[in-house]
Amino acid sequence: MTLEILTPEKRLYSGDVYGVQLPGIDGKFEVLNRHAPLVSALGKGNIKVIKDKNTTAANFTIESGFVEVLNNKATVLVEGVTEV
Repeated sequence: MTLEILTPEKRLYSGDVYGVQLPGIDGKFEVLNRHAPLVSALGKGNIKVIKDKNTTAANFTIESGFVEVLNNKATVLVEGVTEV
């Protein structure tokens, strides 16, 4: 699946990944390859980019955001982000 993590200022991450763990409003959830279409609000927490089953490619802490999953592409729009 293709993942893009964007802020209003810049692109934080772009590439092919196994999945991504996201901080939903009511708890964490994961989006994996070939996930059904989805739009969700994100709360304060950590984003974990999963490169393959055993490798984490990047970690970010966010204040808020949204995710859209469509056609095997996840686009994450975030604010208040720091790389961990």
